[in-house]
Amino acid sequence: MKKYLLDTHILIWSILDTAKLSNKVKDILLASETEILVSAVNYWEISIKYSLGKLDLEGIKPNEIPKLISEMGFIEVPLLPREASDLFLLKSAYHKDPFDRMLIWQSIVNQITLITDDRMIHKYKIMGLQCIG
Repeated sequence: MKKYLLDTHILIWSILDTAKLSNKVKDILLASETEILVSAVNYWEISIKYSLGKLDLEGIKPNEIPKLISEMGFIEVPLLPREASDLFLLKSAYHKDPFDRMLIWQSIVNQITLITDDRMIHKYKIMGLQCIG
């Protein structure tokens, strides 16, 4: 079974505005032979940006998202201490956002394809990142 990790904006679009998702991504999200993963990092990013007023969830609170994720059949994955402590090994700094860098690193070390619409993230393919968007 193919596994995919969602970048945070893809996660939000899959909840609030599926029209922003490409047909390819929609097909992946709906395919029965895929596992769609949501990282603890996604929740952390959403919660922080929401609390700073940088993210409008259209009436949804960040702590309601895990229930929505479960209803959608997505699988939650933790951020492991090994993953967090090894982040310094991600040498390229195409992206300064710490949340994106951690999702990139989780994808690389676990050999999971990251679904993202962020073109800067695609530059990490030279470090072994598998991504689509």
